[in-house]
Amino acid sequence: MYHLRKQLRVLEQFHGSGTELISVYIPSGSPVHEMNNKLREEMSQASNIKSKSTKLNVLGALERIMNHLKLYKKTPPTGIAVFAGNVSENSAKIDIQLFTIEPPEALNIGAYRCDSKFFLEPLQSMMGSTDSYGIVVLDGREAIVAIVKGTNITVIRKLNSTAHAKIRKGGQSARRYERLIEEQIEVYYKRVGVVMDDAFVNRVKGVIVGGPGPTKDFFMKMSPFNYQIKILGVVDTGYTDEYGIREVLSKSENILAQQEAVKEKILIDRFIKGIVSDGLAIYGEREVREAIISRQAEKVLLSEGLTYLSGLYKCSSCSVEEKKVFRDKVDDTIPCKACNNGQMKLQSKELLIDDLDELAKQMEIPVEIVSTNTVEGAQFLTGFGGVGAFLRYRTR
Repeated sequence: MYHLRKQLRVLEQFHGSGTELISVYIPSGSPVHEMNNKLREEMSQASNIKSKSTKLNVLGALERIMNHLKLYKKTPPTGIAVFAGNVSENSAKIDIQLFTIEPPEALNIGAYRCDSKFFLEPLQSMMGSTDSYGIVVLDGREAIVAIVKGTNITVIRKLNSTAHAKIRKGGQSARRYERLIEEQIEVYYKRVGVVMDDAFVNRVKGVIVGGPGPTKDFFMKMSPFNYQIKILGVVDTGYTDEYGIREVLSKSENILAQQEAVKEKILIDRFIKGIVSDGLAIYGEREVREAIISRQAEKVLLSEGLTYLSGLYKCSSCSVEEKKVFRDKVDDTIPCKACNNGQMKLQSKELLIDDLDELAKQMEIPVEIVSTNTVEGAQFLTGFGGVGAFLRYRTR
């Protein structure tokens, strides 16, 4: 999903001077030749475009896409999206670029679109397709209903119980007072159930209920929610607020073994243990880069919030190349340490996260992108600079 987000950010910045940016979607299982036939028809129609520059750009983009699709004997398993058009910011210059995306999930749409911007909505909708889980934490006084999606926690509703305290007003018999309490508790449970129905039915994969004391068990016995809601588990917690939600998650690792927030907590806990205890984890840009190049790294961890830039420099005197990391602006030149009298000129620059991700791919080392939405993910960014790695072996 990180790589899809990165590709979409690039495509979002392009705008054509006319309706000349072409987007093509071929869904999973659909023959490639059918889209090629459609594009041939579009080429014949494009010859009628009155604007000469727009016509040339559209024809050029269509030709690039058709030639590219010849490389595919069949559609990739999840389908394919192809984008092409003149992306030059200089109106006097033509720069037709082609971009291809094989999405992480199956495309269910086939489309051809020619517009002043690329048609990205089908891919953008995939960004929110991570499984969602419902969390309910309650005791006799209050309840909180939330949805956990990926590493994001969204509180849907907070409710308070209207049941009387233990001290009763005079004139009421003990039995009558107990009956009133029971009725109000039942109303409280039903209110929670209504919120659960509205928030969870057909929206979450399952629900976990937690809370201190026996209230959650009484609630589950009454089951005042829609039968379609799947209860994955019931756990004990010490809190009923937002801390209670995180406590439910931390105690549900077996239940939500594949849930992103839990996976991220396990990953960062293992990383910190590796640094503190057994020496099988490292952090820092230079240390991680060296571990990747030497193939000592087993897995690389990169924070999604990493905004540092990496610049590639080359010395005009001795031709030595060097990479340097910057927090904000990248310098055009830096002094050469190899020959001491030369200046190294900037050859290229990119985000550090992309630089290290590409380097790890070249060395066939897996990369894990850590979000900043969890406590552990934020700790990884602020405490360890957002760059870390697990090692295959310790350095002696």
